[in-house]
Amino acid sequence: MTRLGTPLFSMTITALAMCGAAAFADTGIKVGDSAMGPVLTDANGMTLYTFDKDEGTASACYDKCAVNWPPLAAPAGAEADDDFGVIERTDGTMQWTYYGKPLYLWIKDAAPGDVTGDGVNEVWHVAKPMD
Repeated sequence: MTRLGTPLFSMTITALAMCGAAAFADTGIKVGDSAMGPVLTDANGMTLYTFDKDEGTASACYDKCAVNWPPLAAPAGAEADDDFGVIERTDGTMQWTYYGKPLYLWIKDAAPGDVTGDGVNEVWHVAKPMD
């Protein structure tokens, strides 16, 4: 590679890496700290959860369940990537998924880092980042 080609190659790799980071940032989902270690959070730092009764990428949480466990809403036009996906719920709203699992908030978590929903009815679990 020529001297001119090396910086150009480096700039291309950097630009591609920044595009990947931007796609992740567009979800509003981030990694936060909790008493259980790193957890996925929404844009406000509130812990996200998964539900064992969901079947595949389809949500099984509606009505009173969805009042207590609000689905993490995806905006119109949200796009999936390798880790995060978007599903359409039966009510027509869109919801984020992580590795195919729909993501939810828990109304009893009061502050960022709370994990009070983990283990509820033995079917709710904090969403942890994959290594």
